[in-house]
Amino acid sequence: MSGFKFVPMSLEGAFCIEAFSVGDLRGGFTKTFEKDIYEEAGIEFLLNETFVSTSAKNVIRGLHFQTHNPQAKLVTVVAGRAWDVIVDLRIGSPTYKKWEAVELSAENHKAVYVPRGFGHGFASLEDGTIMMYQCDGAYDAATDTGIRFDEHAIGITWPVHEDVAIHSNRDMALMSIAEYEQNPMSDF
Repeated sequence: MSGFKFVPMSLEGAFCIEAFSVGDLRGGFTKTFEKDIYEEAGIEFLLNETFVSTSAKNVIRGLHFQTHNPQAKLVTVVAGRAWDVIVDLRIGSPTYKKWEAVELSAENHKAVYVPRGFGHGFASLEDGTIMMYQCDGAYDAATDTGIRFDEHAIGITWPVHEDVAIHSNRDMALMSIAEYEQNPMSDF
């Protein structure tokens, strides 16, 4: 019962994953993770914790990460739609500061595998969008931080116009790429 498709993204180590999903008149069933199937695809992922966030339409979250012991993440949408963004923050990587986005939805059953060393964010495209984050590694609240969503050196083109975007105060106070380079992620 594999039914998974692992599509490498342009940023090394990241994947867009089409999950196993079936449905009928009763509804649907989707499998987002199986350790052995992921290992066969070259992804070592040991589920440590799961988070769920709910967002209104036009919320932009991110770009989040932990500077020490960063977590790998498997991100999917269980209700609504989101434009999911990853950014390579591995200094020295050929794709450093490059980004890629994938639309995730409850209907398309896609997930993004976010390797350690990446920033993550998303824009909610519908009210009531529910994101599920499955994380490999322990959460380190003391080094939980990020880079602003609108960092010019990264240049993400968000699908939500800034006039209607909703941000948290925390995300608006995140660091610039220049600040990040003074204290980059480690241990990945």
